[in-house]
Amino acid sequence: MYARLVAPIAAFVSVLVGLFSPEAVAVKQMTPQEKAAIVVVSGLPAPPGVGGVLVRRWDSAVARPRGTLVFVDQEGGKVRAFPTLPPARPPRAYASEKDAAEQGYLTGRGLRGAGVNVDLAPVVDLRDGPLGSRHFESPEFAAAFAAGLERGGAAACAKHFPGLGSAGVSTDRSPHVEATLRPSELRAFRDAIEGGVPCVMTSHAFYRPLGRFRASLEPATYRLLRSYGFDGVAVTDSLDIVGKSPRYWPTRAIRAGVDLLLFTSARSARRAIAQLVPLARRGELDEHVVRVLRFRSRYLRP
Repeated sequence: MYARLVAPIAAFVSVLVGLFSPEAVAVKQMTPQEKAAIVVVSGLPAPPGVGGVLVRRWDSAVARPRGTLVFVDQEGGKVRAFPTLPPARPPRAYASEKDAAEQGYLTGRGLRGAGVNVDLAPVVDLRDGPLGSRHFESPEFAAAFAAGLERGGAAACAKHFPGLGSAGVSTDRSPHVEATLRPSELRAFRDAIEGGVPCVMTSHAFYRPLGRFRASLEPATYRLLRSYGFDGVAVTDSLDIVGKSPRYWPTRAIRAGVDLLLFTSARSARRAIAQLVPLARRGELDEHVVRVLRFRSRYLRP
């Protein structure tokens, strides 16, 4: 009898705590415009109020808005927004978990020194995927790199859920990429989540079991992700990745379950914010804003 009562009471208490958390209180004080902007990550120069900015190699010296999370791609080898910072070697070059963890730590420390909060790494997709040296030899190496980033002071963002290992080509190179849901690849993401990764990037590939849209736009993607116990922020791969994206993508991605919309173009980011304001007025962004605020409070340190 006692055991049957514990679970419902615990769930009720959890809901109450969520309702009165600092983030939930803060959301109630935000305007629709502020809510719409904070779920967007933009390339520079960014619109005011965005939740984050994406810094790339060619604009790493450009002034960034204060009080905004800074995201970079610092995977290693040629994929580095800051070429002088670790990791010098690409992920495929690591020979052990210890090696990957150490490089993750050095990377996190270097990025924190450069004012960066989030590394859009590691690539968790299995090694037989289309990204070449960007894949680790083992999922355990990817998880170790993520843990090292955290110790070094930067957030890791595991990508590209639910996995590109079965794809024939990268979504960076083709507007239409089909992939397969593979238990081994899903297990790699689940292990990274259980290891505490605070951010997961979703793939733009098509997976038939998830639906007819790209994974980043499908509700089934986010249901699957949350079923692993993930309570961090989910972010799309760049919505500018296939050129001029359809106008409905931002609203569809948010309604599917993503928390942050990533754009390389500031113009696209401004357009998305305008499209999201009506959703914000109806309270459709509140759950996502709470997660973003929680993420910011953890990583947006002085």
